[in-house]
Formats: sequence, C-alpha cells, structure tokens
Amino acid sequence: MTQSQSQRVPEPVTGPLPRAAVPQTAPPPSAPPGVERWRLQIVHRTKFAYAGPVRSSYNEARMTPENSTRQTTLRSRVEVEPAATMQAYRDYWGSTVTAFDLHGPHRELSLVATSVVEAGPEPEQAPVVDWAELATPDVLDRFGEMLAPTRLTAMDAPVVRAVRDAVGDADPREAGLRVCRFVHDHMQYLSGSTHVKTTAMQAWTSGRGVCQDMAHVSVGLLRALGIPARYVSGYLHPRPGAAIGEPVKGESHAWVEWWDGSWTGYDPTNVVDVATRHVTLGRGRDYKDVPPLKGIFSGPRSEGHSVVVEVTRLA
Repeated sequence: MTQSQSQRVPEPVTGPLPRAAVPQTAPPPSAPPGVERWRLQIVHRTKFAYAGPVRSSYNEARMTPENSTRQTTLRSRVEVEPAATMQAYRDYWGSTVTAFDLHGPHRELSLVATSVVEAGPEPEQAPVVDWAELATPDVLDRFGEMLAPTRLTAMDAPVVRAVRDAVGDADPREAGLRVCRFVHDHMQYLSGSTHVKTTAMQAWTSGRGVCQDMAHVSVGLLRALGIPARYVSGYLHPRPGAAIGEPVKGESHAWVEWWDGSWTGYDPTNVVDVATRHVTLGRGRDYKDVPPLKGIFSGPRSEGHSVVVEVTRLA
C-alpha cells in the first residue's frame, strides 16, 4: 500500500501528548478457550527527503492499532524526527490520528511507529440476516455511508451483473465470500501497477493491482449488491508459519469488512479470513479515509520517500 505527503492541512485537534511519542497501553486480553491469538510487534518506518530546507510541515499519521473484540493494542508509540509537537484524536471513522507539525527548517522527515498487538479471529458472529433485512429502511439509514459508491469504489453495471451471477442464491454472508473470491480470481496482484488515486474500475479493467485495489473492487461490488461494506487499513504478517522472535519484512495492507448481521472481515488479496496475522489500524469508505500518513509542506520539492515495515511474532 502506498502513502504520501499530499492532500490537506489537518483539522484542529485536541489533547496534547508528549513531544515525540503517542503511547497507548492496554491490559493483556483473555482469549476465549480455543481461540488462537498472535502477539505481534510492528515497526513502521517512513522517511521523506527534500531538495532543500522545508520551512513548515503539517501531517496526520494513522498508525496506532485499534482495540476491539478481535484485537488488543498492548503498546503503541509514534516518534518523529525532527522533534515535533504532537496531538492525538479519534476521527469520524474511529481511527486514532497522530497529528504533528514542524516549523523549523528541515531537509528530511522521519517517522517511526512501533506497536505490540494481540490479534486473532472475531470471537463470535451474530446470526446472518437475509436480503430482505438488508433492504429495510433501518439498515439503509444506519449504514448509508457504507452503501454509497465513492469515486474510488464505484463499479460499472456489467461487472455488477457478473458478480450477481457468481453470488447466485447465497445468503449475504456467503455472498460476501463469493464476491471476494470473484475479485481474487479475476485480478492479478502486481506490486507497483497502480497508485493511491487508481479507481476500482481502472484496476479492474487492467486486470491487476495491489491489496488496496482488490479491497476497493470488493467494497464496490458488495455495496452494489446492497451489502454494507467498508475498507480496512492495517498490517499483515506475511508468513503463516512464522517462527516466534523472527523479524520479517511485513507490509501495510488492506482488506474488507461487510455487514451481514455483524461485521465479517475477509482478505480478498490472500483469500483468507481476517485473523491472527492481521492488525487493524482503521476503517472508512475507501483509502482516502484511512491513509497511513498524509500531509502538506512548504518548501522545495520532495525527492521521494521510503517505507519499511518489520513484523515480529512475539508469541
């Protein structure tokens, strides 16, 4: 998944935190009997370089994992160099945002986000609803923002007709799985083939993309079928058989959740359930609601950036 300094100045924030850290702690979770959980450490390093001294910079980082029934964040810290004034808040979509700005000349900007998280499958799901329930005014009103297409997720009618045929008479939960498998079967994962502004239809037409694109296409098709769906940003440990204590190259990742009586998470890129290897950062209508890092700066042009994610299974 790509990230960049770009779009807009952050909205006003509240709640001052220490200059170089945004910590979050929580007590260790007690997993239900028989539910496997992994303890993961994620270190996410980002560095920007500029052609000359930048006078000021305003940024938002969404790199603090959430706490939920599936996941517990034991520790989380965001560090910035040069040292910056940092504040944290929870945005409209429920993501934890670390906002920071710099007002002294700097040629580089470095950010390191370190978290320790325990993650597993959703411990339980509500009974699946039927299609008639999804069409009721109450559901349409409650999930209106997760039913409407966006510029990044809208899908053309011929593709929607094809996925309707693939879904057949499945109930909404099974339909969600069939949609994700349909997308995986028709798109090739190819790193670097798209960018953050690529739309779902552009990626679909080319037949290739990255996790962000497969999530956008899946979300778009689920919504077109009348199933509330949201885009999820996070991390993936790439090795199911990971050795404990072995650091490996990880990645920012994206997957989907749809509502079928409760929220069901699925990874269409890897055609697996969201479970021990997935760490959730945030959710929204599409990538634009949950970019890991965005901002603006005043000064010479950017000479590019580097991103390194390291994931270690601790237990």
